[in-house]
Amino acid sequence: MGELELDAEALLPLLPATFHILLSVADEDRHGYGIIQDVAARTRGELKLSAGTLYRSIQRMLEQGLLVETRERPDPALDDERRRYYRITPFGRVVAHAETGRLAQLIKLARARGFAPGRV
Repeated sequence: MGELELDAEALLPLLPATFHILLSVADEDRHGYGIIQDVAARTRGELKLSAGTLYRSIQRMLEQGLLVETRERPDPALDDERRRYYRITPFGRVVAHAETGRLAQLIKLARARGFAPGRV
């Protein structure tokens, strides 16, 4: 196991908000409100991040090296320059992958005990 994987393991388990933020920025840079909208849409409204939760999570994720703030704008002519956009880092991808593996193992164990639908 490489150093990045060991560092990633130290951050697990992720808080649900952290994992959903990583999923939200996995394919494109997003600003805060865009992340809130994406998470709500992807979870069919089951997880609604408040601005406070979002920005506390983002600050922690920036400090942990999971995200970076980017100066690039998708369309500067149509964008508000006050918006801050966030991008997942390579380390953020490693952590998201590690969390996905951890969750998959939990589901496998739950299925083996009859607590989750699906095959064992």
